[in-house]
Order: sequence, then structure tokens, then C-alpha cells
Amino acid sequence: MKQNNQKALSFLALLLGVVAIAAIGATVIAKSRYPNPISVSSPTSTESASTNGTNVTNAGVTVSSGKFVSGEHPTQGNATIIKQGEKHLIELDQSFQTSTSGPDLFVILHRNPNVIASSTPPDYPLRQGDYLVIAPLKSYNGAQTYEIPNGTNLSDFASVAIWCRKFNATFGAASLTNVSS
Repeated sequence: MKQNNQKALSFLALLLGVVAIAAIGATVIAKSRYPNPISVSSPTSTESASTNGTNVTNAGVTVSSGKFVSGEHPTQGNATIIKQGEKHLIELDQSFQTSTSGPDLFVILHRNPNVIASSTPPDYPLRQGDYLVIAPLKSYNGAQTYEIPNGTNLSDFASVAIWCRKFNATFGAASLTNVSS
């Protein structure tokens, strides 16, 4: 019986040695195939520089920007229109925040530079034809980006707004100021 126990222990020791060698070998092979990753910090759209009076972000060139004012509900932060290659984007910055009360919120471009003053409280309704729907709002707060449809004449629009389609209520709007080029 004692001899059988010694054989079993020897076999287990041998087996553990083989497993350990296999694990070390697998680690060496994995490291040779997949070297340590290089950490690259990707630029954010909020990083910017100024070149000849034109704001340039890592995402493109700033065309216009504005600060949100509240309408139907408290809304804050900044909206910026960026030209990136052939595309134009609306960027809401990290400080963007609006009410979570909206069931059907959209980001829109509006023809009037002062959407809130041009409409009637308490809901600040919009008239059909005065705005272009860009996309449903992705989040009630934080940085987010929306692509403006190709062929949109940006000179026709003077503000970005957060609008509740279901109740035709404007939560807030940012009057856009062109950036000198």
C-alpha cells in the first residue's frame, strides 16, 4: 500500500511539473506573438488650438459655437459645429446637460438665432419649416456628436436646440456665433 501511495505522489509531482512547463511555454509564446500594447491617448474633441484665428480641434475645424440657454427645462453646456473633412458635425461638450423629463428629445438646427425669445413660454413651441431635425438626443448629459446631413446649407441656420417632438417643446437652445477664419 505504501508503495502505491509513493507511485501516486510521484505521478502527481510529474504531472504538476508538466502543467507548469506548459503554462510557462504558453506565456512565452503569447508574449512573442502579442507584445505589450503601446498606450496611445486618443485626442478628444475638447482639445483645441488656435491657428490664424481659426479654432482647430483634433476632430476638425470649428465653424461656429454657442452656449445653451434654458427654455422649457434647464439646459446648459455648449454646442459647436465642426467641419471634419467633407462632413459637418454638431458637438455637445462635456458640460452639456438637460432635463430627463423629455420622452422624445431631438437635436435640431434652427433658423432663428434666439429660439427661446422667438417662441412662447412655457413650452417654446416651434413652427414647421423653421428647423431641421438632426437626430434623437443620445444622452441627457455629457459630450456627444451628431453628423449634419450632407447638403445642409449651414448659413440657413443660426442655432442648435434640444427639442421634444412629442410635445413640441424646446428644452434649450444655443445661438451660434461664427468663428473667424
